[in-house]
Amino acid sequence: MTKVPAITATFWVIKVLSTTIGETFADYLTVNVGLGPLVTDAVMAAVLATALVVQFRTRKYTPWIYWLCVVLVSIVGTQITDFFTDTLGVSLYLSTAVFAVVLAVVFVVWHRQEHTLAITSIDTPRREAFYWGAILTTFALGTAAGDLATEALSLGFRNGVLIFGGLILAVWIAYKIGAGQVLTFWAAYVLTRPLGASMGDLLTQSKEFGGLALGASLTSILFFAVIIVLVAREQLLVNRHGVAVKGMGPAGGRRADYAWAGAGLAVVAAVGLGLSSSRSTTPDDSTFVVAEQAPPVAGQSAGTTGGSASARKPHPTTRLGDLTSFATIVADVKGRVAKNDLGGGKSRIKDLEVAWDDAEAGLKPRDPGKWHQLDGQIDDALTALRAGSPSQADCSATLATLITTLNKFDGV
Repeated sequence: MTKVPAITATFWVIKVLSTTIGETFADYLTVNVGLGPLVTDAVMAAVLATALVVQFRTRKYTPWIYWLCVVLVSIVGTQITDFFTDTLGVSLYLSTAVFAVVLAVVFVVWHRQEHTLAITSIDTPRREAFYWGAILTTFALGTAAGDLATEALSLGFRNGVLIFGGLILAVWIAYKIGAGQVLTFWAAYVLTRPLGASMGDLLTQSKEFGGLALGASLTSILFFAVIIVLVAREQLLVNRHGVAVKGMGPAGGRRADYAWAGAGLAVVAAVGLGLSSSRSTTPDDSTFVVAEQAPPVAGQSAGTTGGSASARKPHPTTRLGDLTSFATIVADVKGRVAKNDLGGGKSRIKDLEVAWDDAEAGLKPRDPGKWHQLDGQIDDALTALRAGSPSQADCSATLATLITTLNKFDGV
C-alpha cells in the first residue's frame, strides 16, 4: 500500500506551513533555549531518525506520522544548509549547486533501481527510502536556493514571497498544459521550501523591515494550529476511506479539499493581519531589548545615552539601518563587565543574541557583508562571556570592538 498522501490542495498548504514551523523551532532551540547549533543538530537528527523508523514500520499511509516526519526533515534539511554556510563558510552559490547535483544523483539512482520517480508508487521499503532521501535533499536545496535569492542577491523576504510564489504558479501552469507530473511535482516541492520561509519571515519580522511583527512564537502557534486541523481532517478521511480513495465522496471531494485549503490560508492571512494591526513595530518575542538606562556608547559625548539615536553620527552609505537597539544592549553588557559583573553580562548578552537572530531575515539582505562582520563580532563577544573562566579583559575588548562596529555601520 502507498505510504505517502494524495497530492491535493491541502497537501501543499500543509507542506508550506510546516516549512516555517520547522525553521522557527530549530532557531528557538538553538538561540532561545540555548542549546547551540551542534547540540540542536544532533538532537533533531536523532528525533528524525526515530520518526522515520516509525514511518517505515507502518504498513500504510498514516497522516500524523508522515507529516511529523516532514516537519522534522524540514528542520534537519535547514540545519544541513546552515552548517555548510555558517559553520564551514561555504558560499550559497556553491551549496545550492552541490545540493542540486546531489538531488539529481538521487533521482538518477532511484530511477535506475525502480524505473519510476512517481510518488504514487511508494509501496516498498526501498522506494520509500529513495523518497525520503529525495525529500531531505529538496529541503536542503530549497533552503540554499531561498537564502541565495533573499540574502546573497539581497532580494529580501517580501520579494521572496512574490518570486517563489510566482515560480510555483508557473510550474502549475506548465503542469496544466502538459508538462510531466513527476517533473512538476518535484520542482514545486523544492520551491515550497523558500516560499514557506519567506512567508514566515514576512509574518515574524519587525515592521521596520517590512514584516507584520507577529514574532516567531505567535506565527508558529498560528501555523501549527492550522496544520493540526488539516492533518486531523486528513487522518479522519484516511481512516474512513483509505488513502487510495482519499478525496472521493462528499466529505473528501476536490471541492471540499479546495475549501479546506483555502480556509486554512484565509485563517493565516486574517489572523496575521488582525494581530499585526494591533501590535507595535516590534514583535514581543523578537524585540530589540533595551535597558532603561544604558551606559554611554563608546565614541559618544558624555551625557548621551547609548539608546539615543539622535546623537549618533549617521552613515548614509550603510544599508543596515538603525542599529541603536543592539548598541544599547552591548553598552549595557559592557557596563556590567566594567564592574566585573561577568555573570550579569553573560545573562544580559542573551538579549542581544535573541534580538540579532530574530532580526536576521530583515537585516541580512540589506548588506550581507556588513551583517556577517557584525555577526562574527557578536559570536566573539558571546564566546568570551560564556567561556569556562571568562576574562574581564577579553570580554571588554570584544565588546569595545563590537560597539565600534555598530556605531560605524549604524544607518540612522
